[in-house]
Amino acid sequence: MKQTLQLKLSQHLALTPQLQQAIRLLQLSTLELNQEIEQALQENPLLEREDESATYAPGGDALPAATSQDATTPADSTDTERPRADDDWGSEAGEWGAAGHGSREQNDDGDDVDAGEIQAAATGLREHLLTELAMIQLTERERGFVAFLVEALDDDGYLTQTLEELAEALSEENELDAEEVREELAIALRHLQNLDPPGIGARTPQECLELQLAAMVATPAVDLARTIVRNHLDQLAGRDFVRIKKALGCDDDALREAHAAIRSLNPRPGALYAQTDTRYIIPDVVVRKLRGSWVASLNSEAMPRLRINRLYADILQAQRGGTRNLAGHLQEAKWLIKNVQQRFDTIARVSQAIVERQRAFFDHGEVAMRPLTLREIADTVGLHESTISRVTTQKYLASPRGIYELKYFFGSHVATDTGGAASSTAIRALIKQLVASEDGHKPLSDAKIAEILGEQGIVVARRTVAKYRESLSIPPVNLRKVL
Repeated sequence: MKQTLQLKLSQHLALTPQLQQAIRLLQLSTLELNQEIEQALQENPLLEREDESATYAPGGDALPAATSQDATTPADSTDTERPRADDDWGSEAGEWGAAGHGSREQNDDGDDVDAGEIQAAATGLREHLLTELAMIQLTERERGFVAFLVEALDDDGYLTQTLEELAEALSEENELDAEEVREELAIALRHLQNLDPPGIGARTPQECLELQLAAMVATPAVDLARTIVRNHLDQLAGRDFVRIKKALGCDDDALREAHAAIRSLNPRPGALYAQTDTRYIIPDVVVRKLRGSWVASLNSEAMPRLRINRLYADILQAQRGGTRNLAGHLQEAKWLIKNVQQRFDTIARVSQAIVERQRAFFDHGEVAMRPLTLREIADTVGLHESTISRVTTQKYLASPRGIYELKYFFGSHVATDTGGAASSTAIRALIKQLVASEDGHKPLSDAKIAEILGEQGIVVARRTVAKYRESLSIPPVNLRKVL
């Protein structure tokens, strides 16, 4: 063997730092992009934000605001909630029986919180209860035990530890008799459960409901509701109304009134005082109908305005290149400005391609959503599927129908008997419409829904209907039955 020198010619792909940065910026959300830019502004003296009132000369180093002057959206736009089915209280009771008090009761309008809850959230649960406690005539020792229980409550207002466990922990810490402490905690618990909101300090969902019913004015409906909660809550959760009526000897009207009283209760009384985490979104794209066509334009509020710092740039020019450090910062600043611009240009192209293919959705809603794949958009704009995936993740589109993630417009399809295809989103919307218009006394089964869809030309199996129904949080047929 001997050493030899060979020359070999080959091709391979190398990701330059500029290309790596372009790919990274493309997959960032608007919030993450702003964080990246803020870090760059702190580290790079040649990069600065353009004043909002400044104008830009064509071909300059600044980043233009948007390609459309009418692309404006308030900065406090929020997520559009996906429509949900109006769950009946009985289904929530079933969730309690299966998973404790983790469910949250919805208001009649489908919102999780209302104005009163927002006001209550300004004051924490413990602060609220301790304020009430200060106005009650108790000894200092009794007040201390109640305050101890207040600190032991979870965010829903439940006492998840037993009095025995609490008494043991308290007695060991303060060298007290455990049995005496338990008795004093039992008295303190009664004081706690008399505080507002009703149901606070309950140890089980059933006790929570009983406490709230005990605080209501006694009527035949409330008395019957107390009996149902005490003895027939599981049957109510299963919508076994026949067995309840037989056991209690009541008619449909009485049971309906008692059921309404139970549905008016709050299974999570402490949640009224939970701190609400409001999520704000600035959409990247705004969709409007202009001269009969839907047009996607970039939202200027989402686009950072960047430029080269002229002072440092002039110093570099005067010194014919200046220091290597400043020259490197200049190159990095130019790369960032160019890549941010390219990011938004790509988002604009992809968004417009999506809008053109989903025109029916913007005209008629979810029922008109057509099947769409990443490959279809990739072929249209001349990009790779992986690039389309990055562009559509955590990028949002604002339209007259609400704010949607770009990913929302892609979905699987189901065949139709005419040889076409229907979007899974459209099928979910149809299922939601069918359930909303069904007779509550004879709700539609999954098989019946599949049959109705088949009559409309959409071939879908019963198990597929069940999967879509569950994704919409619609209870099964037995839990949708009403009196």
